[in-house]
Amino acid sequence: MNTDERICSIALTLCPGIGHIGAKRLVDTVGSAAEVFRLRTELPERYPDMFHASVVTALDNPSAFLQAEQELEWAEKNRVECLTLADERYPSRLRECEDAPVVLYFKGNADLNRLRVVSMVGTRRATDYGKRFCADFLRDLSSLCTDVLVVSGLAYGIDVHAHRAALSNGLSTVGVLAHGLDRIYPAVHRKTAVDMLAEGGLLTEFPTGTNPDRHNFVSRNRIVAGMSDAVIVVESAAKGGSLITAELAEGYHRDCFAVPGRATDEYSTGCNQLIRDNRAALINDVADFVKAMNWGRAAESCQNIPVQRSLFPELTEEEARVVKILSRDDLHINTLVVEANIPVNRMSALLFELEMKGVVKALVGGVYHLLA
Repeated sequence: MNTDERICSIALTLCPGIGHIGAKRLVDTVGSAAEVFRLRTELPERYPDMFHASVVTALDNPSAFLQAEQELEWAEKNRVECLTLADERYPSRLRECEDAPVVLYFKGNADLNRLRVVSMVGTRRATDYGKRFCADFLRDLSSLCTDVLVVSGLAYGIDVHAHRAALSNGLSTVGVLAHGLDRIYPAVHRKTAVDMLAEGGLLTEFPTGTNPDRHNFVSRNRIVAGMSDAVIVVESAAKGGSLITAELAEGYHRDCFAVPGRATDEYSTGCNQLIRDNRAALINDVADFVKAMNWGRAAESCQNIPVQRSLFPELTEEEARVVKILSRDDLHINTLVVEANIPVNRMSALLFELEMKGVVKALVGGVYHLLA
């Protein structure tokens, strides 16, 4: 990825009035951030149903470019990756979301496109019950599925306990921040953050100098939800950021799980509500989760279901690509999107066609199995 595209992507995020969805739509429509700025005066004429004259005014922002150049210089000096939508290391699951950031800043060594990605979120006022769940769940998950990336927000409570439990069990973990990478908030989590750089990393959409303001935490929740295969809400009161993340996960068609608690426990109220309203599946332990997601050894018992398959199915080039990937193992649709580099809506259509041809079978949890 050339420097010009990175600078233009950063500048696009600094233009007032564009917004997350607007920036993503501009890049998706025109092809690149650099082209967006090069063709800015022509956009209303070329795409009259999508962009108006106000977009031209918003993009005419020389100060945004000056700040973008300074931001990229800081990133390179501090060994921070600047990931644009066209970058291979950009989280592919997140890229499919309509409000995905057009640029991300990442410091660490994690593969953001790991085979399996799970986000764990919860209240900042974690109880011993929630802390123990994090420790036990990630200990057991590490023995069943080694190729897992654990994502959370490095906040007080469940977030930081999920990160620490992941590190303790040799799992890679990434913290999604609500501010720039020139600070760590809260400061008391600095040691954990430093440890994560060696076994995961820190990710943000915000440039340096950004304060950890309240609305930024809500914004970062969409990254936590969008870059994962599943979101687990460990503990939550009746209202809170974790419930927002669960709602976002539902909107992105991600699997959502919640840990149940006693009806009288304040910080289980939100989880119990999610389960009651069928907005999250109930899990008591890692066995429930792995079975629901068809991850690891739990998926093996689901593979012996006989289904009629066409003897000589005719496959398109894209279908053949999906079949080749599935020949290695049963995979979740989000993983197929990543590996095949095919948009999720197109992938859904391809998998449906392959099911009709008797080539693949859909298992529970959005996992697909290649028939023999």
